[in-house]
Parts: sequence; C-alpha cells; structure tokens
Amino acid sequence: MTATRRTLIATMPALLLARGAAANAQPFDRWLAELRTEARGKGISQGTVQTALNAIAPIPRIIELDRRQPEGTLTWAQYRDRVVAEPRIGNGRKAHAENRTLLASVEQRFGVSSRTITAIWGIETNYGANTGGFPVVQALATLAYDGRRSSYFRGELLNALRILDQGHIAHPRMLGSWAGAMGQPQFMPGSFLSYAVDFDGDGRRDIWDSRGDALGSIGNYLARAGSWKPGEPWGFQARLPQGFAIAQADARANRPLSAWAAAGVRRADGSALPRGEMPAAIAAPDGAQGQAFVLFANAQAVRRYNNSTYYVLAVGLLSDLVGG
Repeated sequence: MTATRRTLIATMPALLLARGAAANAQPFDRWLAELRTEARGKGISQGTVQTALNAIAPIPRIIELDRRQPEGTLTWAQYRDRVVAEPRIGNGRKAHAENRTLLASVEQRFGVSSRTITAIWGIETNYGANTGGFPVVQALATLAYDGRRSSYFRGELLNALRILDQGHIAHPRMLGSWAGAMGQPQFMPGSFLSYAVDFDGDGRRDIWDSRGDALGSIGNYLARAGSWKPGEPWGFQARLPQGFAIAQADARANRPLSAWAAAGVRRADGSALPRGEMPAAIAAPDGAQGQAFVLFANAQAVRRYNNSTYYVLAVGLLSDLVGG
C-alpha cells in the first residue's frame, strides 16, 4: 500500500464528517475485507473480487458531489430550455436517422417507440457521448462506505461485481457517473442485471460500447419495468380553463379524457381533446400560468426510468422533436 493511500484511508472518516457525512467509524481496509468475504459468500469468484477490489480507496470528490446542495430549484421552463434545446434536438434527429434500422428492430422487438428511446438516450448521455468517467466499483465502494446510504450502495456494489463476474464488461472499462450509473442508458447495476439485453447477440450485455445493447436495453426497461403500451402516445400540451383546480394537475392522478374535457381542458391550440375514455393525468409543473400537459400511460412508463415529472415531460417533448 502506498503512503498516499494509507494517509487517505486513515483520514477518510474525518473528511466525511467535515462534509456533513454519516462517517463510517470502521477503517476502510477492514470494511473492504468484510465486503470481500461477503462477495465470495454470494458466489462471486475470487478472481473478480481480487481484480475489482484490489488497492482501491474512497474518492473524496464523490462525497463532495453527493453532499452538494443545489443553489436553487429550477422551474419547469428553465429545465425545459436547458434539456430540450439545441444541440440536443439536432443531434437527436441525426442519431434517430442514422440508427433508423437498429431502432426499428428494437421497436419491433419491445414495442417501445424509437423516438422515446432516442430521447432517453439523448438526455442520459448525449447519444452515448457522455457516459461518465468514474470507476464504477470504486465510486460505489465510496458511497457504500460513506454510511449515509450504505445499504443501497453496498447492494449496488455487489451487483457491479456480479456484472464483472459474468464477463459483460472488462473492469477497466466499467466507468460511469459518480453515483454508479453506467453506460449509454445510465443503468444502475441492479437495473442492468434486471433489464440489460444482449441485443447484438455477441454473448455479452455491453451497454457501454454496443449501441444495439444500449438501445435495446432502454426498450426492454420501458417494456418490462414501465409497462409500455405499444402504439399509444405519451401525451401532448394542453390548455387549462380559468379557475382550474391546480391541485388536480399532479401528473399522476388519472381520469378519463372525457372527464378532463368536461372540466374544460383543451389542446394547446384551443381545440377539443380527443374523444374517448382513455385514462390520462394532467401535469402543470409551473402552476396555472405555465405549460400544461395531458399525460397517458406511456408517460408513466418513462417515470419508471426516472421518477421526475420534469424528466417525463422532457423525454416526451424531445421524442416529438427528434422524430420530426
């Protein structure tokens, strides 16, 4: 062990406390030894445990990022103008066109709109360009040792070791976000094990370097975890009537379209809502004076990918734009 690493490990609890963390009083090396034993007990090979956990140390930068509080809360309009904007729109149209055949195959297999898959791909990693540069095992070990959400991240760390043990990705290539989200779809390891697919048929589920596996995995996630309904829309922008009870616009509570129409909700251009009893929710994240939307079941499927109304709306709007 290098002197630098010994110093870092020795001072890590103090660093965590200084940043407001729930510091782990146990020395990191002892904690890591127990983790190795647990991993072996769960069937992960000695070779994987040795390769992945050898000579690692907590990364203070990750604790800083985990503790960072936003300076202010973005409005929906501010978020929309950052996320559903150029060059993401233009790059999305190009990505959708260049991968038309692949996306059509994914849509045929999973029933999920190729435009929605492209939009999620674009928002998560700028169409695969920005997948994160943190070593996933070390990032998850840092957060698991931290103590604030240790149980969750310890489980995800063991899942990451399982992925390595199954041979889907080489350890040096297992990079991701500071929180351990991986590859072009930004799956956590648990989501990878549940929903990643070997779409290109090479025997590995490689969401880092295989575009087919990455896009296929997004499609599989929405189909299985989100219960996507093939052929149905995600929603559209709407206009709320004067005096509308804004508490009803919670983006989740479904009523038949006919009920919203009777309440005075209309399309954004003032035309009537489509006829029918299709369940729908109303979203108005900036209140009565901001944009409003009618959301169908597929918007809620996207919510399973990221439980944020802003995210759901951004995916929907971007999907409309990248598909022309």
